[in-house]
Amino acid sequence: MRLTTKGRFAVTAMIDVALRQHAGPVTLAGIAERQKISLSYLEQLFGKLRRNHLVASTRGPGGGYTLAKPLADVSVADIISAVDEPLDATSCGGKGNCHDDHPCMTHDLWMSLNKRMHEYLSSVNLDELVRKQHGTPCAEGIPAAKNSSRPVRRIPVMASA
Repeated sequence: MRLTTKGRFAVTAMIDVALRQHAGPVTLAGIAERQKISLSYLEQLFGKLRRNHLVASTRGPGGGYTLAKPLADVSVADIISAVDEPLDATSCGGKGNCHDDHPCMTHDLWMSLNKRMHEYLSSVNLDELVRKQHGTPCAEGIPAAKNSSRPVRRIPVMASA
């Protein structure tokens, strides 16, 4: 089980928009250049993000994307769900029919992992991720968010096997 590039790119692009929207709508071409993501792939992702009311689009010269909700109201789980990224460790898609139409011996283990992943990703929001970016090379020249009352929470990184 892995989070695919679809989910990773969607989260990265949303952080980029959150960091830069103070100066006006953020273009997909700008995101593509900064984050090294294909423009056509971003167009697909942002169509889904827009349909799920996570971003708003502005047409015409000076157009682009801004967040449709406050930073603190957008969780990583929201972003991943919006782009149809399945977070499922089971081999049966959670249906419980993994072994001859019955749950396999490890079904409950993987279902528990699914629940914890969703809980964790639901607990991390764009506000936290953006505040962690300030002072990094990715956010160079971008002013820090104003009126941020919540302290930055340390987000543990799990090593991949």
